[in-house]
Amino acid sequence: MLRLFTLLAVTTFSLFLTAVNAADPAPAQSVAAKAGTGQKYRAVIQVSDSDAKLWAQAINNTENLQELLGKENVDIEIVALGQGIGLLKLDSPHANRVAQAMKAGVKIVACGSTMKRQKLTKDDMLPDIGYVPGGLIEIMDKQREGWSYIKG
Repeated sequence: MLRLFTLLAVTTFSLFLTAVNAADPAPAQSVAAKAGTGQKYRAVIQVSDSDAKLWAQAINNTENLQELLGKENVDIEIVALGQGIGLLKLDSPHANRVAQAMKAGVKIVACGSTMKRQKLTKDDMLPDIGYVPGGLIEIMDKQREGWSYIKG
């Protein structure tokens, strides 16, 4: 009988928590962010495809992360390499969004190896972006440092 009562109490409490959480319209935040531990989320986003829709999605991901977690609680870096380097070229259809993302605190870097292979110079690229010698190495280094990897 005691087991039945305990099971019933746990089930009722679980249903209560589910109802409370469903009624809360605020975005979910982690315990660490709520507790103010100072630990930030860190995400590195790889952009290596020539599809401009995927470029837009990568930028959307940065906006979503900052909105849900709070800009002060997340560090984000976009690494453009291979065919994704077009995101950062002067003629990029997303030049304005790239600038807005950087203004919002997103670090955006171009792969030096890709630029060399495609015979691109800094004059071919959007202003204010960063550069790394190798995009894949940058991503691997970030992962070794504990950053979460997102394929954009």
